[in-house]
Amino acid sequence: MKDKLSKLAIHGGIIAFLIITLAPLLIALSTSFKAPGDTSSPLELFSAFTLESYTTAFQKMNFGSSFFNSLITTLGSVFVVVLLASMAAYPLGRINGKLSKFLYILFISGLVIPGQMVVIPIAQVFSTLGIPSTRFTPMIMFITCSIPFSTFLYTGFMRTVPVEIEESAYLDGANLFTRFFRIVFPLLAPATVSVVITQGIWIWNDYFYPLIFVNKQSEMSLPVTMLNFLGDKENPAQWSILFAACILCAIPLILLFSLLQKYFVSGISAGAVKG
Repeated sequence: MKDKLSKLAIHGGIIAFLIITLAPLLIALSTSFKAPGDTSSPLELFSAFTLESYTTAFQKMNFGSSFFNSLITTLGSVFVVVLLASMAAYPLGRINGKLSKFLYILFISGLVIPGQMVVIPIAQVFSTLGIPSTRFTPMIMFITCSIPFSTFLYTGFMRTVPVEIEESAYLDGANLFTRFFRIVFPLLAPATVSVVITQGIWIWNDYFYPLIFVNKQSEMSLPVTMLNFLGDKENPAQWSILFAACILCAIPLILLFSLLQKYFVSGISAGAVKG
């Protein structure tokens, strides 16, 4: 009897959690299919179905240009993060010594201080160095903020890769770069997928750094262009258009996660346990 009650309580808690989690998503999806001038209650789920809000959002936010800016920023940042973090994790996961442990702690300490706290002095440094405010400028912040967690994840997964594989390649005459890029790095695929998803989602959704470091409207990313739909006292927000813009921005991330979720789960679990 106690087992049945405990299972019933667990299942009830899971159902309640799902309802709390999915209810806002369903309201947003339902509202996005309403006309821009529709003032009906958002709790009336799927009472209307029109793509007018999606069309308006697509046009007003210059979706093609904004999507290209977000894509370039995300892909470029993730590529550099994967390259630097995996190379940094290679000696940290292979060498057992005081120096490697110190460097590992040094990388992990970067998780403690959020980049938003030092954005003002960094902006002053950029101005002193004459770094222009373009779509590529936020990539500097994205890369530096992503490296600590990515290195932590790669280091934990690196310790699961057998050293014997490298030793056999070393005996065959493979140099250091050949052993890493042709033997070790392909074995880090689950960790790489985890880094791509976790950091890619954050970079894609972030609006703070592009808002601070990008000046031209034509170079703004998708999250920044969505701010135009929030409205003000004179022009209230049109929620159907705003939610439609949110759905348009989320579709690429949903497709990416659905394709890579198997590797994502295995990479996160291995990196967390071994790290």
